[in-house]
Amino acid sequence: MAPPTSSQIKPGRTLLVLLAIILAMGATIALQKAFVPKFGLDLAGGTTVTLSPATLDGKPPSDESLDRAVTIIRARVNGNGITDAEVAKANSNIVISLPGVGQREAVARVATTAELRMRQVLAVAAATNQPVQMPTAAPTPSGSGAPSATPTGGSTPTPSVSGTPAGRALSSALAAPSPSATADAKGGAKSDDKAKGDAKGKAEATPTPPVPPPGATEDPLAGADTSGIDPALLDKFRDIDCTAKDRGQGTADDPNKQIVACSQDGTARYILDKAAVQGTEISGASAGTDPTTGEWIVQVTFKSKGATEFADITRRITTLTAPRNQLANVLDGVVVVAPTIEEAIPGGSARISGNFTQLTANDLADQLKYGALPLKFKQSEVVSVSSTLGQDQLRGGLISGAIGLLIVILYLLLYYRGLGLIGVASLGVATVITYSTVVLLSHNAGFRLSLPHIIGLVVSIGITADSFIVYFERIRDEIKEGHRTLRSAVEVAWRRARRTILVADAVMFIAAIVLYFLAVGGVAGFAFAMGLTTLIDIVVVFLFTKPLMSLVARMRFFAKGHKLSGLDAERMGRTSPAEQTLQEA
Repeated sequence: MAPPTSSQIKPGRTLLVLLAIILAMGATIALQKAFVPKFGLDLAGGTTVTLSPATLDGKPPSDESLDRAVTIIRARVNGNGITDAEVAKANSNIVISLPGVGQREAVARVATTAELRMRQVLAVAAATNQPVQMPTAAPTPSGSGAPSATPTGGSTPTPSVSGTPAGRALSSALAAPSPSATADAKGGAKSDDKAKGDAKGKAEATPTPPVPPPGATEDPLAGADTSGIDPALLDKFRDIDCTAKDRGQGTADDPNKQIVACSQDGTARYILDKAAVQGTEISGASAGTDPTTGEWIVQVTFKSKGATEFADITRRITTLTAPRNQLANVLDGVVVVAPTIEEAIPGGSARISGNFTQLTANDLADQLKYGALPLKFKQSEVVSVSSTLGQDQLRGGLISGAIGLLIVILYLLLYYRGLGLIGVASLGVATVITYSTVVLLSHNAGFRLSLPHIIGLVVSIGITADSFIVYFERIRDEIKEGHRTLRSAVEVAWRRARRTILVADAVMFIAAIVLYFLAVGGVAGFAFAMGLTTLIDIVVVFLFTKPLMSLVARMRFFAKGHKLSGLDAERMGRTSPAEQTLQEA
């Protein structure tokens, strides 16, 4: 038996590649236990929050600032356009609708100013003032048998009695002192005046330290270098309690002034210099993990001016003593992290760490990447959105999709007969890949399936069917010419059909891109689904329909032009290609 040729192996290998892709997607879904996609606001309900701007003068904000706030919030909650979150302006308010339940924390995060500043640390101390330590008594000497008294509570301790006569004499004198004499360590007696003189000398040699008043605390700036610090901040630094809940998180800070700030975890307080680098100089931000420690970090890149400022401040403070060689990353007036700078950092990038989780790191990266809000907001209304109507829409969408798919299958089988089975199989593979892709995007990229997405997926049935119909018609045209066998017709037809398929899919994909970037809300969701299924159509046609057609062309059922194959002589309008096929074999 002759070994298989390369043309015989290639279709099988291509199908194995597609099978490997499908199995990998299925394994990922099984490992993540994510068998059902997450649904959007119209299908699963969610939370709608109304944000009201808070201005210093109490006047309504300008339309320009509101429009910018809408743009920033929309980018934060739906930056990739697939989360089905909606942001709209309603008079002077902003209405944010997020799918799912329990989204108040997320709304609170997107409503912050998110203005990052990098400031030099001038002073640092514990989060709250520490009480003054009470003085302790000196230790009792050992070996001489002489007792020592500690003036605590006004009581005189009873001395221990030594076994020697001198010890007994000294003990008696301390327990019941006589005005005439005091026993010494040699067993003799001292005069009363001399004893008083000795006691006075001892008192002058070891004075008793003053007892601090109740509630006294240590000065957090004791021994610290306060040069260059605004005097008004020193008292504020002494008084601030960073363990309190109202320690000022989320407040905007003036970049042109020194400030007092607390750490994000409430364990330290800082005096910080004027901002060396401002958040407006950030060109991008992304979340990731440190390759050495595995902790989540936020990588920040600067514009040209910010890169120069960052290099200058790190170069200037690297030779200073602690804590002035620390550079604090301040977000909304709160110190996220204040690392020690050991060398100048050129290159225009910085790293922010601070016990982040994947969620908090991504949230911070989004806030920094999409910019700071021009206004401060407060939540004025929180409403839960029901999904009853959405469930009816979902059911109707699935039914319409099933009906459309069934009609396409019936048409393929009636018109193409046996050849239509390849079309049905292609639709099945496209369905499996589409569903797997939607599930994976839902659980890994924030994608939420909404009614516009479902409409886009249903429309894609026609796009997928159109691709292999073009291919089938090319095959039949080649056979009708009467000069080609089925095997050669399959290859020649593919070279001609793939250009038509790629052009048609390219036009559809360009239309999807235009809609995706120019529209918002449901239209953008529809465009995303249409673009996604267009790409899947190319994958299915190239990796499944064409290789499968190359394999079935070797089957006598199709090669001989059976009446049920869809390639019979009557339908082709010519004599059967069976003889030419047998000659080729």
